[in-house]
Amino acid sequence: MKLMKSLFLGSAAGLVAMSGAQAADLPLKAKAVEYVKVCSLYGAGFYYIPGTDTCIKLGGYIRTDMGINTNSIYRGNTDGAGGAQNRFSNAFTWRSRADLNIDTRTATEYGVVRTYMETVFSWTSGGYAGSATGATTYNGNPNGAVSGGQLGVYFAFIQFAGFTMGKAVSQFSAPWTEFPGKNIYTGLVGGGGTNTGVNQFTYTAEFGNGVSASVGVQDPSAYYQPGILNLATATAGNFGYGASAYGGTTAPDVVGQLRVDQAWGLFQASVAAHNNNPAYYGATQNTGGPGDKWGWAGQLALSIKNIPTGPGDTINIQGVYTNGATRYNIQDQASPAGGSTVFTGVTGVGFGFAPDSVFDTDGQLQLVSTWGIRGGFNHNWNPYWSSSVFGGYASVRYTGAAKTAMCGVGGTVRTALGTGITTCNPDYNIGQIGANLRWTPVKNLTFTTEAVYSMLDQKYAGVAHLAANNGIGKPGDDYTLKDQNTWTVMLRAQRNW
Repeated sequence: MKLMKSLFLGSAAGLVAMSGAQAADLPLKAKAVEYVKVCSLYGAGFYYIPGTDTCIKLGGYIRTDMGINTNSIYRGNTDGAGGAQNRFSNAFTWRSRADLNIDTRTATEYGVVRTYMETVFSWTSGGYAGSATGATTYNGNPNGAVSGGQLGVYFAFIQFAGFTMGKAVSQFSAPWTEFPGKNIYTGLVGGGGTNTGVNQFTYTAEFGNGVSASVGVQDPSAYYQPGILNLATATAGNFGYGASAYGGTTAPDVVGQLRVDQAWGLFQASVAAHNNNPAYYGATQNTGGPGDKWGWAGQLALSIKNIPTGPGDTINIQGVYTNGATRYNIQDQASPAGGSTVFTGVTGVGFGFAPDSVFDTDGQLQLVSTWGIRGGFNHNWNPYWSSSVFGGYASVRYTGAAKTAMCGVGGTVRTALGTGITTCNPDYNIGQIGANLRWTPVKNLTFTTEAVYSMLDQKYAGVAHLAANNGIGKPGDDYTLKDQNTWTVMLRAQRNW
């Protein structure tokens, strides 16, 4: 009996030992799955990145635009092939675009650290050019080859302890940038732009009760250098204005802003200093050149909410003055674009050049002055329908010394364009007015139709003899100097997510 008991206990001990060994070989129990959690610290749409204390929000849109009577999807037929108003002008241009934006935020002992990026993928069709042989190219490629794809980086910046570092909207611009009337048209004059961001280093101080102030520097090379024109290089090909003669970028633009955000709306005052650094009088450094000059710009912007016309309605308005800093008025996507645009017609031409400054042989820089206004009224008819009216106006003025160099006896414009000019004056005005109607049948899906009319009030009279321009099918001929106008219609479907 004792023997049986000993065998039983020994067997049991062996089984226990074997079971313990097998249990040691089994994998550990898996941790609970870390589900994505809602982050309510920064508003709707944010979630915690699993395993971190960083919140992330993804967003974007898909958009399709069709522009009627335009070669540039968001501007009218004011120059180039569009302004030629002949067989090279598109009756319409189409664009499809996909947008992706990523916003991350992390709470730290120094405040919130934020990163933001927005990138777009666009496909645009349209844009024919001619050649001396009578052939055409499509978007720069022969035989109608497809070439309309484009990748763009709109924003890429870091915000930390009051600093904004990277590509963000200029602190000079109003919050609505070029869109006071929630417009599609991007070419409105009358104020700052850069709705796709400009490289900058800015500090913003919050004083409470909606009052803040910002000061910083930003890169002028991408969006704020419309041209310094060397009048000594004037030819019929550049319409007597001369070629652009910027030197290297030696100083960033200095920008400041004071802003008040309240329940009734917003008020903003902005200033900017912009350096004009010219190249040489001639082709090489031993020809010398004029000294650099600082230009400046000032802007006031006002947004009024809670107006009697209805809930959510707003009025946005701004006014600007510039001297040697033209792009703070005639912004980077405005017409005239780049400060070197000519409004053309079938047999007529109207000049609208807006550089920062000009200079003549052995002369000093002559800064160009401008002033302008821009505004819009936005009205909600009901939860599904809304509309806006909007417009812009700008005036460009050259100094007396500049006009003498350009228009005096034997002046560059007269010499380059012939003796048919009876009134020579590079000053001009430009006005734009438009309206749109938006339908939102379901949340975040909007259909928009918009029409814009643009007018150029130029100051030349007589006849200009222009050189041939095969790219837009224009022969060398005499063209009547006169005011110009154009219109465009935009159709858009956009789904935000």
